[in-house]
Amino acid sequence: MLSRSRIRKPLLHGLLALSLAIQPAWAIDLPDLGEVSRQYFSDQDEQALGRAIMRDVYADPRYLDDPETENYLNQLGYRLVSVSTRNQREFIFFVVDDPSINAFAMPGGNIGVHTGLLLTAQSESELASVVGHEIAHVTQDHIARMVAAQSQSYWPTLAALALALLAARSHPNVAGAAIASTQAYAAQNQLNYSRDYEREADRLGYEMLTRAQFDPRGMSAFFSRLQRASRFYDSSAPAYLRTHPLTSERISDMEARSEAAAYLQVQDSLDFQLVRARLRAREGGPADAVANARSTLQDKRYASETAARYGLVSALLRTRQFNEAETEAQKMLASPDIRPMVLQLAAQTALAAGNATLALQRYQTGSQAHPDYRPLQYGYIAALLTTQRAGDALKRVDKELTLYPDDRRLWMLAAKAHAQLGHRLLSHRAQAEAAALSGNLIAAVEQISLGIKAGDGSFHEMSVAEARRREWLALEKALRKE
Repeated sequence: MLSRSRIRKPLLHGLLALSLAIQPAWAIDLPDLGEVSRQYFSDQDEQALGRAIMRDVYADPRYLDDPETENYLNQLGYRLVSVSTRNQREFIFFVVDDPSINAFAMPGGNIGVHTGLLLTAQSESELASVVGHEIAHVTQDHIARMVAAQSQSYWPTLAALALALLAARSHPNVAGAAIASTQAYAAQNQLNYSRDYEREADRLGYEMLTRAQFDPRGMSAFFSRLQRASRFYDSSAPAYLRTHPLTSERISDMEARSEAAAYLQVQDSLDFQLVRARLRAREGGPADAVANARSTLQDKRYASETAARYGLVSALLRTRQFNEAETEAQKMLASPDIRPMVLQLAAQTALAAGNATLALQRYQTGSQAHPDYRPLQYGYIAALLTTQRAGDALKRVDKELTLYPDDRRLWMLAAKAHAQLGHRLLSHRAQAEAAALSGNLIAAVEQISLGIKAGDGSFHEMSVAEARRREWLALEKALRKE
């Protein structure tokens, strides 16, 4: 018979890896057990589980593969991480294409934010308050402490919860009911822990807001408004309230901290406004998106004219109205504050309209002015590939990979460049690197094996490919043993 310790790890891995589909409240309802928690769930376990989770995230249709929005969220997130209690820890911030108001922390420093939250937050400080709260759940090892806390009483419900979460991928309503029934008897015991953990995340999140020069009142403002809005819901409260239960005590504590702080007027960044305009332009049908964007500009219902025009250009591209989009893009470029997101959209507009020369000029200008803004580099490389300049694209992507070797998007672009040039081994190897960085080691091994079979690489290239294949096989085998 298998021992309990041998059964425990795979069950926990299977359970937590599916937390994107449903973020149950017990994931943060934990007592403070300190370092004892790592006896049950080590740093290595958490990192391995985090990689497996991100493999599922990248494959999930709800994952928003939008470099501009993701780049903004990571900049915001790391601005907060840099002033946190554990600023040496690595994080991945990603966006979920979902209109509900939600954000959640998962193992390995992976933090997801719904598009609904990005659009609902009325200021950048409000958004930062939620992200800071989630960062605190990670820095305080709440998930590891959950595993330790549940090591005794959790066994009767573990298998049932795992099955419920597995069902969530295809039948979320049924899965939710299953979770509710299996958790019912344990909910009361975990309530106090939930309050403790939420208070701890509130306190640390508030400190991050203050140190990162955001308005600390953003936290109490957002949560108070969310609590008021919840009164209008019957059985379906906002998703964030279901996973982060609010209490009057927590709201009062946030308000008291805010009142004691010195007044700080913080202006929203233009990037915050641009991202929101970008997301709004994706909503609804293309024609409706254009109509809404035009109305916003005409009625001057905006905090930033540049952002409002950015939204109109984005919507016009959806309806393939390229001439008008170019006219509006030129107005954007006349603004005194030209952000890299604006340059990126202007270049995309020219390329979509068939003016490759103008597009490449804009990409070159933008990439020189903002060399660290990777979405511009992605766009520039993709434009070079579109115009059949694979050699130039490869030079640029290789340069970027020396700076960012763990960027899966760069590896995917490298694969396309090598494919255009007929480099079969190197194209498959680049696809394999992208797959491995996405957490899919099986796909990585398959791709590198295809490249080796192609046999068109140099001795050095073949040797590197063989070494990578052995490395990924060994890692995949080790993970299967766990």
